[in-house]
Amino acid sequence: MALTQSWVMWDERYSAYDFGPGHPMHPSRLDLTHRLAADLGLLDHDDVLVRPARHASDEELLRVHTIDLLEAVRAASADPGSAHGRQGIGTEDNPAFAGMHEATTLAVGATLEACEAVWSGQVLRACNIAGGLHHAMPEAASGFCVYNDIAVGIQRMLDQGAERVVYLDLDAHHGDGVERCFWNDPRVLTVSLHETGRALFPGTGFPGDIGGPRAQDSAVNVALPPGTGDEGWLRAYQAVVPTVVRAFDPQVVVSQHGCDCHYSDPLAHLSVSMDALAVAYGWVRELADDLAGGRWVSLGGGGYQLVDVVPRAWTHLIGVVTGRPVDPGTATPDSWRRHVEQTYGVPAPEVMGDRGGREIRYGRWEDGFDPEDPVDSAIMATRRAVFPGWGLDPYLD
Repeated sequence: MALTQSWVMWDERYSAYDFGPGHPMHPSRLDLTHRLAADLGLLDHDDVLVRPARHASDEELLRVHTIDLLEAVRAASADPGSAHGRQGIGTEDNPAFAGMHEATTLAVGATLEACEAVWSGQVLRACNIAGGLHHAMPEAASGFCVYNDIAVGIQRMLDQGAERVVYLDLDAHHGDGVERCFWNDPRVLTVSLHETGRALFPGTGFPGDIGGPRAQDSAVNVALPPGTGDEGWLRAYQAVVPTVVRAFDPQVVVSQHGCDCHYSDPLAHLSVSMDALAVAYGWVRELADDLAGGRWVSLGGGGYQLVDVVPRAWTHLIGVVTGRPVDPGTATPDSWRRHVEQTYGVPAPEVMGDRGGREIRYGRWEDGFDPEDPVDSAIMATRRAVFPGWGLDPYLD
C-alpha cells in the first residue's frame, strides 16, 4: 500500500452549518463538491485518506476567541430566537440557528486535525473544504463566519513549535479575521489577494495595512479593482506572492481558496475563470513544495454560485492536493450531473473549465509594469508598501 500523502477532511454533519433558506452560504456547495470529487475518482487511491471531522473544544477555541463569543454562540445554539446581534450573532449575515455551536466547532475541529497532522509530519497535505471561515474575529462572528477555524489551526501549529507560518488568502474578500488575529505576531505572514475594500465587504485590506508594531511587513494586501480577470489576477499573484513568501521562508503553508472571485459569483465583482483558479491551486502547491517541504493545509471559504462554480473549483483543489490535477477540459461525470438535475432542478456544468482551452496570458512583472493599468497600479502599491521591509526592490525583485 502506498504511503498516505494527502488527507481530505469530510463529514456528512457539515450540512448542519446552515443559516437557512435563501442564505448565500448554503451547505449544498459542500455536498456537491464531495460528490464531484468522488465521482471523478479523486478519493479512491491508497495515498489519499478521507478523514472524518471532530469538534473543537472550548480550550482550543479560546486560544483565539473570547469567552464572550463562545457564550453568545452557545446561547444562540440553544435558543436562536434570543440572539439579537450579540457578538455578531443573530444578524442578517450570521442568523442564529439551532446547534450553531456544534456545527461550527465541527468545521474548526477538522481544520485543527489537518493542521496537527501536517505540522507533525503524519501527512504531507490536507484539505478541508468546510473550513476557510476567515472573517470571524476573536470577539465576534462576521461575514457568515462564526468561529475562525484558520486562526485556531494556525495557533495550534504555533503552540506546537512552528516559527514561520504563511497564510495565503485567495478569496475575493479580504481575509480580515485571520489578519487581525496575527496582526502583531511576526511568526505568521498573512497574504491576501482580494477585491479592494472600497468596493466590497469587509472594507479593509489596503496596501498600507502591513502589520502591527511588533510585526511590521507581516501583513501583505493586494487590493484589486473590480472587474479584474484571469490575466490580472494571475499577474498579481505572480508579482507579489512567490517573492515575499520566499523572503519569509515558511515552514508550512496554509491557504484559503474562496472561489467567489469567479466571474459568475453573485456577491463579488472580480472576473476570474475556473481555469485560472485551477492554475493558482497548482502554484500554491508548488510554493509549498519549493519552500515548506510540501507541508500544505488548504481550506475552502467563500463562493456563492452553488452549482456551477463551487463544486468544480474545490474539486480542482482536491485534485491538486491529492496529486491528480483535473484537466479543465474534463467532462463532469454523468452520475454527478444527474444528481444535480434531480436534486436541484437545474442543469449542471458539463466540463470542468470555462475557457475551452484558450490560453491565459498574464505577462511577467519583470518585463515592466504599466502605471496606467489599474491592476498594475494595485500591484505596485503593495510592492512599495512591503517589499523594502523584506530587503526587496519594488521595481526589480
